[in-house]
Amino acid sequence: MSKTIPGTTPFDGDAAQKGYALNKMCFSFNDRANREAFVADPEAFMQRHGLSSEQAEAIRSKQVLALISAGGNAYYLAKFAGIFGLDMQDIGAQQTGMTKEQFKAKLVAANQQC
Repeated sequence: MSKTIPGTTPFDGDAAQKGYALNKMCFSFNDRANREAFVADPEAFMQRHGLSSEQAEAIRSKQVLALISAGGNAYYLAKFAGIFGLDMQDIGAQQTGMTKEQFKAKLVAANQQC
């Protein structure tokens, strides 16, 4: 039995291990001082948290799919996205390759079918 879903990156034990430093850093954004420190010097903040080069590049690009591929957990990544004023609809739009407006319309249409 396959544990994969076409077009998705599952967050399993391997992803959790791979993304530990990234997710720990994103979790630290619960603290305002950490958000401010990241904004002031993202490179130093990433280095302090021991991000891999793949994770650091994903953070620099602010691309959700790259962050998930680097082991990011969507719930922790939301903390990172919030620094830039992005919400879960922005993240969903990136994941689906839509604009935010298209993604919102898709959500409304899906809700009307329920």
